[in-house]
Amino acid sequence: MKQVRKRLGDLLIEVGLITSEQLQLTLEEKSKNQKIGEALLQRGFITEQQLIEVLEFQLGIPHISLFNYPFDTNLFSLISKESARRNLIIPLKREGNKLFVAMANPMDFIVIDDLRLSTGFQIQPAIATKDDILRSINKYYNVDEGLDELLGELKQTEKGRSEDVTDLDSPIVRLVNQILANAAVQKASDVHMDPQETKVVVRYRVDGVLRVERVLPRHMQGVLTARIKIMSNLDITEHRIPQDGRIKMNLDFHPVDLRVSTLPTVYGEKIVMRLLDMGSTLNDLNKLGFNALNMKRFNEMIEKPTGIVLITGPTGSGKSSTLYAALNKLNSEEVNIITIEDPVEYQLEGINQIQVNTNVGMTFAAGLRSILRQDPNIIMVGEIRDKETAEVAIRASLTGHLVLSTLHTNDSIGTVTRLMDMGVEPFLLASSLSGIVSQRLVRKVCRDCQEVQEPSKREKEIFARRGMKIEQITRGKGCSSCNMTGYKGRIALHEVLVINDEMSRAMMNGESFQKLKELANQNKTIFLIDDGLLKIKQGLTTTEEVLRVAILE
Repeated sequence: MKQVRKRLGDLLIEVGLITSEQLQLTLEEKSKNQKIGEALLQRGFITEQQLIEVLEFQLGIPHISLFNYPFDTNLFSLISKESARRNLIIPLKREGNKLFVAMANPMDFIVIDDLRLSTGFQIQPAIATKDDILRSINKYYNVDEGLDELLGELKQTEKGRSEDVTDLDSPIVRLVNQILANAAVQKASDVHMDPQETKVVVRYRVDGVLRVERVLPRHMQGVLTARIKIMSNLDITEHRIPQDGRIKMNLDFHPVDLRVSTLPTVYGEKIVMRLLDMGSTLNDLNKLGFNALNMKRFNEMIEKPTGIVLITGPTGSGKSSTLYAALNKLNSEEVNIITIEDPVEYQLEGINQIQVNTNVGMTFAAGLRSILRQDPNIIMVGEIRDKETAEVAIRASLTGHLVLSTLHTNDSIGTVTRLMDMGVEPFLLASSLSGIVSQRLVRKVCRDCQEVQEPSKREKEIFARRGMKIEQITRGKGCSSCNMTGYKGRIALHEVLVINDEMSRAMMNGESFQKLKELANQNKTIFLIDDGLLKIKQGLTTTEEVLRVAILE
């Protein structure tokens, strides 16, 4: 009797990875040529590892982890690096006339046929994750142009031939491209190049945590800095003042924008590059991790025609992402949206974005005044840094505009006192402020290696202090897809403070911080620590991560 192969969606429902509603939603929304597995991945319903395990069962093709796999590097000459990256394949080993190849899509028979013809071997596919394959290609294919060889070539050319920095085949250009490609594969948000007395340290910030990627000899610093400055159109001859620039390039076949900043230090210029992935889905409010009540309140705030909404938190807490997601939701042809930012991070279609330029007097306050003459409905101010900008923004919100902005404060109620300390009149603040969102980013538990544990006595106490109970804690034990950290990706914790009539009255009367806090409690505000504890209960993050960013009172 012929065995009927089950469909992937049904299999995923059967093993409890997705619900039939999620499958139905994905089938309705996915594009015509998109595979169901890819569509589910894109929406975050499953992880690549989970998909592979189900595919292994469905297709009968083994899955393989490439983390610390003993590759036979002699086989890399059979498949070029370009072909390996384009088709997401990497050769594993050979046995007789069989070549074992790891593939992200083992059902791509055209690629398998091409491989058979070009190599002369019978091809045996195995499934591996896309990230795993790209990481391995970057790690092992670059061995042939390995660091030692690059350094050897650089020593010979070190005598200052300037064309090496612009010649696309020169070793320094290849090295910089390799560093950036690795950063993209590891989903790093920043690349740091730190000059020290005897070496240059290259570090990646992945999920908010810095780690050393490689250490380069000190004599490479000059050419490395020169190459990055040329790529970002900065002045190569200037070493004494900080400079800012941008690089637009394609990494792994999708566009990435790099923001470059140089800073003169004792041992030379430190360079930090922020990777802004233009293809990332940060423009969807539903994907930012708001819980249901906070989401409802935030939507009500930004849908008001007037008033000012502030998003607060330290640098790197995802404020810009939340602002852009809000703008994206409000963006339609009926409204005129103008932003003034320093710098403009993401370019959004249909929104007029202005870059601050203090050298010519284009400050936040000056730009804001000009924006008001441009008949705007919604204004976004990148950051409120001084009293002047705060006052112009508040007056704009009182004259019939919705103003969105950010401020560097620790919590939502602290923002009110901070604005008053800046010198903003309490009555202006009380009548214009719609709400404040305070947010932090915490690392998410890796879904591929998560395991449920018994909470410790201390964890139970922490939950009890906030009036909650905890039965189990989810932690990651470390696997190849999270680089043995137990965490993969980040999620935001939010504190959404709605400014209602009682709160406005208390602000006008100059009430204390404690009184405002009591009112926020009466209004059922979910504080940062509470949102964090709720996310621990859902198995999204760990107690250590939440206590790293939120204060337990």
